[in-house]
Amino acid sequence: MLNFSQTRGYGTGGTVHLVVNNQIGFTTSDLRDYRSSLYCTDIFKMVEAPIFHVNGDDPDAVAYVTQLAMEFRQEFGKDVVIDIVCFRKLGHNEQDEPMVTQPLMYKKVNAHPGTRKLYAEKLAAQGVIGADDGERMIKDYRTALDEGRHLIDPVISHHQSKYAVDWQPHANVPYTEKCDTTVPGKELLRLVERVTTIPDHFTLHSRVQKIIDDRRRMGAGKLPVDWGMGETMAYATLLAAGYNVRISGEDVGRGTFFHRHAALHDQKREKWDEGTYWPLQQIQEKQGWFHCFDSVLSEEAVLAFEYGFATAAPNELVIWEAQFGDFANGAQVVIDQFLGSGEAKWGRGCGLVMLLPHGYEGQGPEHSSARLERYMQLSAEFNWEVCQPSTAAQIFHLLRRQMLRRQRKPLIVMTPKSLLRHKDATSSLDELADGTFQTVIGEVDALNAKKVTRVVACAGKIYYELLAARRERQLDNVVLLRIEQLYPLDDRRLSEELRKYPNARQIVWCQEEPLNQGAWYAKHHTLMSSLGKGQTLEVAARPASASPAVGYAAKHVVQQKEVIDAALGGAGRTN
Repeated sequence: MLNFSQTRGYGTGGTVHLVVNNQIGFTTSDLRDYRSSLYCTDIFKMVEAPIFHVNGDDPDAVAYVTQLAMEFRQEFGKDVVIDIVCFRKLGHNEQDEPMVTQPLMYKKVNAHPGTRKLYAEKLAAQGVIGADDGERMIKDYRTALDEGRHLIDPVISHHQSKYAVDWQPHANVPYTEKCDTTVPGKELLRLVERVTTIPDHFTLHSRVQKIIDDRRRMGAGKLPVDWGMGETMAYATLLAAGYNVRISGEDVGRGTFFHRHAALHDQKREKWDEGTYWPLQQIQEKQGWFHCFDSVLSEEAVLAFEYGFATAAPNELVIWEAQFGDFANGAQVVIDQFLGSGEAKWGRGCGLVMLLPHGYEGQGPEHSSARLERYMQLSAEFNWEVCQPSTAAQIFHLLRRQMLRRQRKPLIVMTPKSLLRHKDATSSLDELADGTFQTVIGEVDALNAKKVTRVVACAGKIYYELLAARRERQLDNVVLLRIEQLYPLDDRRLSEELRKYPNARQIVWCQEEPLNQGAWYAKHHTLMSSLGKGQTLEVAARPASASPAVGYAAKHVVQQKEVIDAALGGAGRTN
């Protein structure tokens, strides 16, 4: 929080921090265990914020320093701190007894008449109120509470702040997956030209120059559209339609896996203002604004900021990307307490997108799994969507769908690493122009449906490995289905696909993750409900493991082959 207070992407123009310093020390009662500094506010010294320590028994002094803090913030645009030193009458709850650990302090607390009474006596002594007015005010207040009356008269009636957000268009919208995300082909071509136009004076790195040149060829139909281009075109089309786009995270301008390049850097200039070019800010004269910030290295703080930002900006595509999906571990409290449950607890809508690179490529336990199982376990009551798209067209339509629908739900995306450049994960411009997001993708090869005895359902990168192995082994009795939206599962589409194969008795869920992780335990009961008569459900996965992945590339390869063999059933070619 303090580390970002003066940054471009997260600064607020200064924040007034109020510390209600109740000195709750009865669970850590020894002064030597409290902290490493004298005051709890000493940490604010790192940003040279002024700190006001004020006696909570003096309401006039509290009001004075609050006014002073607000004036400082308005004048200098920096953080300021008010430390209100007071106490807590009771322990953690009414049954707690803080005197057990802090007897002397709480003898003083118990003898304290209370701030309200002290202030009433002060006002009476000054002649501001009568001697009995304090007790009368308490009685009137309690009567008003009992009668359900308003306790204060609003100072301003019928006032609408210019910063107020109208969530009404997005409130109480029934959950839907349907949305028209098509874009006219001519508009796509225009936007391709804009996002691949670089100023003449700009010198790009040779590898980046090739990526831009390839994107130009994709627009001309000479190359298929890869993931980075599909994602870029999703942003471009939304910006052209007037939506704002904000992306943050570690290394998001370039992209951790060198695929995005939303920020282009001049190889002959170091100054950021002069040496950085943002193609998505230059697509047309009137457009939504595009901001992309390489964040500070604090997943919890950044994700919390973006959650708050998204709740106040229903018409902006707000995205947080983890450098590796595993790194969302550091933000789990935000995911649990806010993103997954905020709507159920507080009726608070949010359209935040989380992009979590995920996939088993032998990179070890800290760089393989975005912990899909956690999001699946938290999924209920249509609280969000969890998707694992497998093509450039899929990410294009998925991101567009997020804004074009009226509903606002968080979107958790297991994004790829190796698939960013996989030839089979590419799409045509026509698929961007005329397609839609497919919750389930059926078989792509022309197989005889009557010969099919085994259906393998999966998600993500392993699909392409299964496809390559099936083709190499010339299996014509095994069908592969991709579940692109894991929650909510589109069981109608899945059932439609399964009904195409009347002789398929073995339905297999295949995942790269260990058996106790991934989507299996959270989804097997819903998969069961999609089965037809006589069909059985099996699973192909790594053995249950405490670690997300093994640490040796050779062992990873062995395990991956075992998963694929188990999924395909070891069957030979049928005639």
